[in-house]
Amino acid sequence: MQPTDLPPLRSSLDLERILEFEFVRATENAALQAIHWLGRGEKEKADAAACAAIAGVFDLLDIRGEVVIGEGIKDNAPGIFVGEQLGTWRNGSPRFNIALDPIDGTTNIAKGLPNSISVMAAAQVPDGAPNVMKSLPSFYCHKIAYGPAVKKALAEQGTRSFLDMPLKEVLSFVAEVLGKRVSDLVVVTMDRPRHGEIFREIREAGAAMRMISDGDITAAVAPSLPDSGVDLYIGMGGSPEGVLAAAALKCLGGDMQLRMWFHNQEHHAEVAELVTREELTKVFFVEDLVMGESALFCATGISDSSLLPGVKLIGHRAETHSILMRARSGTVRHIHATHQLDKKVVPLRESFMKHA
Repeated sequence: MQPTDLPPLRSSLDLERILEFEFVRATENAALQAIHWLGRGEKEKADAAACAAIAGVFDLLDIRGEVVIGEGIKDNAPGIFVGEQLGTWRNGSPRFNIALDPIDGTTNIAKGLPNSISVMAAAQVPDGAPNVMKSLPSFYCHKIAYGPAVKKALAEQGTRSFLDMPLKEVLSFVAEVLGKRVSDLVVVTMDRPRHGEIFREIREAGAAMRMISDGDITAAVAPSLPDSGVDLYIGMGGSPEGVLAAAALKCLGGDMQLRMWFHNQEHHAEVAELVTREELTKVFFVEDLVMGESALFCATGISDSSLLPGVKLIGHRAETHSILMRARSGTVRHIHATHQLDKKVVPLRESFMKHA
């Protein structure tokens, strides 16, 4: 082969394809660090350990990563916050918007309960372009998540706001699209006092309801996963978690509708100073939250959930289960990894270790 015949340098699409495995390496390491805090009543220390592992992986990775969705909005725990930079930030390295929750379900970790995962999402940003992930400034959003079949039917019949329809009508629409009776639908929501009216409407419609104590990223993704047994997710959950779930739904072909929801008037007034009047009541869809073609999503189970089994420790060996998705290819990978703990070196960022 002559020098002029050399293959072209890797395209940005190839870079994303290679880097996706570094993202899942970060969530794997976070899960391996967090599992040692299962049931110890120390959710801040568990979170700090997971943050140390994620930051440690990115300290070695040649990307320019900006955290658009991070921790610390609802509490003062140590975390990786919005605006922080991940990666080496060397000139010419690819630019990414990053959303992450080192532990979705920190309370569950502290109590030794199931349904906790380490989760990240990213979208590649073209040089010179603005951010491609949108951060919503409210603590919570009212959300309804559904799978590809419902998304397609909405597009064909004229997209409407489920959030502005009586829940009984939403359930009837979803049941018809899925070829089910309303009584056969399975709806997931979080067990919260603020969901009292949602509980009542679901029960009156006759649908089955599955309550979870925490971890609504998993719940929002479930309707878009084959064989999950979940048809719909409804509830008022964290806004950062909504954007993380949106990245997964972009990869899976599902969708979600979100509107900022306020638990008190003071927070409503704070957010009203930051956004337009239109955005204050706007219904956001997945494409409004993760824009463009690029989206990566990965998660690793810490304790068992409907999305992923948790970490299993056997002597000096650990087994992890992860899911890795990419929007451009539509590929979904389920990764079962075995880690030899007496050989494995997990890079950790020291600034978090004093908390852990």
